[in-house]
Amino acid sequence: MRRTGLPARDLRILDPLLSYPSTILGRERAIVINLEHIKAIITAQEVLLLNSRDPSVIPFVDELQRRLARRYHATTKAQEGNVDDSNWTNLYDLEEPQSRPASPLSSGGGFSQFEDREEDGKSDAKQGNDNRDGLKLPPFEFVALEACLEAACSCLENEARTLEQEAHPALDKLTSKISTLNLERVRQIKSRLVAITGRVQKVRDELEHLLDDDEDMAEMYLTDKLVQEHLEGSSTSSMNEGEGVEDEVVPSDMEERIGAEISLEEHGNPEAYEGDHLFHTPNVLRRDSHGTQISTTCSAISKDLDVEELEMLLEAYFVQIDGTLNKLSTLREYVDDTEDYINIMLDDKQNHLLQMGVMLTTATLVVSAFVVVAGVFGMNIHIDLFKPEKAGLQEFLWTVGGGATGSIFLYVVAIAWCKHKRLLE
Repeated sequence: MRRTGLPARDLRILDPLLSYPSTILGRERAIVINLEHIKAIITAQEVLLLNSRDPSVIPFVDELQRRLARRYHATTKAQEGNVDDSNWTNLYDLEEPQSRPASPLSSGGGFSQFEDREEDGKSDAKQGNDNRDGLKLPPFEFVALEACLEAACSCLENEARTLEQEAHPALDKLTSKISTLNLERVRQIKSRLVAITGRVQKVRDELEHLLDDDEDMAEMYLTDKLVQEHLEGSSTSSMNEGEGVEDEVVPSDMEERIGAEISLEEHGNPEAYEGDHLFHTPNVLRRDSHGTQISTTCSAISKDLDVEELEMLLEAYFVQIDGTLNKLSTLREYVDDTEDYINIMLDDKQNHLLQMGVMLTTATLVVSAFVVVAGVFGMNIHIDLFKPEKAGLQEFLWTVGGGATGSIFLYVVAIAWCKHKRLLE
């Protein structure tokens, strides 16, 4: 906390035991990064990485080392006067430079440390960022911040691509055959999709929040603030030395002025000197205030340009993470369309089952009517039809055949009426 000037609540964001969403905080002397698996503190001269030995973080550590080594190499070339445009254009190349310095990695405590190894301190850091042709190297904290953003965005994009490759075959297989196994696979894919979408949305919202707030972006210019503090300290010491010299000069100046006034009074024109002296002092004050105003204006313009530079950096990764979010949204729409298609298929099968139920119910009703006829003849009541001289095989066949024919006729009429009313297809 003493080293970075961060309060405890900001360090709590980096606690691996607590589940905090993706966050980028710009403070007075440091930038707190909590993006997916990357938890780091970036200062103007070093990067403190919390979980550097995590297998998922090791590729990021290697990439960060390469970028910082390239920046150190390019800055050294600029300080030596051997400025080549290729040093600036190849700062983010994937290949290793031929004259790569030793690795700037050293571990201490719970953090891994990456230091900006410029030998001449703060003044050389400012000199190393600008070369003679106006080309500018990104500050140390921007190189580290860009590495963090690229690692987080690439990780999310790879997960989204892997999920997309797994989702399309599973969804196509489900549309061809609806089964419990296929439904379970799609359910797991949908759960992963919701989780990844939430993580991507949080990173996108964080970048959008930074882009909307210029003050937060201005807080991330740690190198500029460090150089400004150094210059203010130098100017303050110069002013203190100037005040000491002025205190020594003023008495002699006053003696000369008093002597001059006495001499002028003797010649009868004391107002001429006094008027000239009073006119000269406001000129000096006005010149100093004008110079201060110009310096303040130039600093404000420079800060606006710096914010624009960081804004361009953040916009690049905002576009990348927004593209990942759009890809996930497209996949989510495909999943929703598949679900709608499955629901339509299930509804169609349900309609067929309902039609089958209507037909079976109608057949049951007709058979019940025939059973009623059989029940009527089964009553133990003596009628003329049961007399031996009238009862026979012919009468039995006519009765059974007539009842069956009537039942079939009633069934056909009922089905025709249902189709007429469009209850059946």
